[in-house]
Amino acid sequence: MELREYPAIQVSGDKITELKDTICTERVFRLCLNDQFLTELVASPEQLQELGAGFVVCEGLAQTVDAVHVSGNEIRVHAEVDGEIQWELRSCAGVGLRGEPRRVKSSITIEPQDVFRIRRAIVSEAWKKTGGLHCSVLFSNNRLAVRSNDVGRHNTIDKVVGFAVLNNIDLSACVVGCSGRQPAGMVSKIANAGIPIIVSKAASTDKGILTAEKAGVTLICFARGERFTIYTHPHRVRGIATGVAQSATGSPR
Repeated sequence: MELREYPAIQVSGDKITELKDTICTERVFRLCLNDQFLTELVASPEQLQELGAGFVVCEGLAQTVDAVHVSGNEIRVHAEVDGEIQWELRSCAGVGLRGEPRRVKSSITIEPQDVFRIRRAIVSEAWKKTGGLHCSVLFSNNRLAVRSNDVGRHNTIDKVVGFAVLNNIDLSACVVGCSGRQPAGMVSKIANAGIPIIVSKAASTDKGILTAEKAGVTLICFARGERFTIYTHPHRVRGIATGVAQSATGSPR
């Protein structure tokens, strides 16, 4: 992970300290699809092939990619495109592709203990050093397949999905864990990738929950300590009564 140190002055109560603080980096990348400029992405400069492949799949442009090439600040993706490209403004003030997400079809289920294990994996040394990165993890066959860090929460999803696409991992049998909030744009990305279960440390929104319900995605938020809250499709968490959408322990947030 590319990190840099910057001089800073830390104030804590009456104590003033000069120090060198560890800061995460960000870059602007041009994304081209089939040799046509598509968009610019502000992202951490790692896992760029995965970022390009995942963006195309998560935005519903294609279900797979043929090739990804990175040269300098340009990411070039080649894929068979599904449908017309139309943009919309997202809750993060970024842009994404307009349209209904794909409906997820998957028969996988998990145990409550799996949620806790996934939650514990949503952390990284880079985050501990900077406090300025989002983190997403992808579990396949109950094992951690990939962990991605980025200055943007959407990018972390693109990167873990891109890893799966480039390594022929069946996303319909995966669970994604996220550090960030789950509004409609995030849920749509995950649904377009075909991932059936989301575990997030953070909150969702009304449209995020409605999108998950409509797309057939199990949305689990507030995964903190030994509790979590299921908002949609609880049948995928074994031992939880069908139709009940509440924290597994019954305790309030």
